[in-house]
Amino acid sequence: MRVVLALALMLAACSKSSDVLEELPNSSLAGAPREDVPEARLESDLRRPVMIGEDGPRLDACGAMGEAVRVGAKGLAVRTAPFSDAREVTRISEGGRAWVCTRSLDQKWLGVVLVPASATEDGAAVDCGVSEPADRKQAYDGPCVSGWVSSASIRLIAG
Repeated sequence: MRVVLALALMLAACSKSSDVLEELPNSSLAGAPREDVPEARLESDLRRPVMIGEDGPRLDACGAMGEAVRVGAKGLAVRTAPFSDAREVTRISEGGRAWVCTRSLDQKWLGVVLVPASATEDGAAVDCGVSEPADRKQAYDGPCVSGWVSSASIRLIAG
């Protein structure tokens, strides 16, 4: 019996291991065909919407206002998800303002809605819809740019 078991183990060891590797899914995208899985996370479309209304229906949809500080000449990257390798949406320059709507669990990222730099054609400021209460917690889908920024570069100025 031992001889049969040893022979089976030897035959299994001779199998081509690259065949097994090609059959395994990428752990972050289980079930996806291997050829459709991007090699780098930068190529993937990581997205996490900014949530508004987390403080309840009696408070503003975004509870604080922040200002970009110590962001350098390039500015502060606004990303599609709270990860440093998520796609960049835009940048906030030094002193740029944003409504702070949510935080990541580790507190390293803030979900923000950017205060528009320009006014509409009639001279009125664009209303992003976050300075009044939201009925429920929901993903932001208003007219202003939203995304995730490093919390270390935002100084709270109101709220």
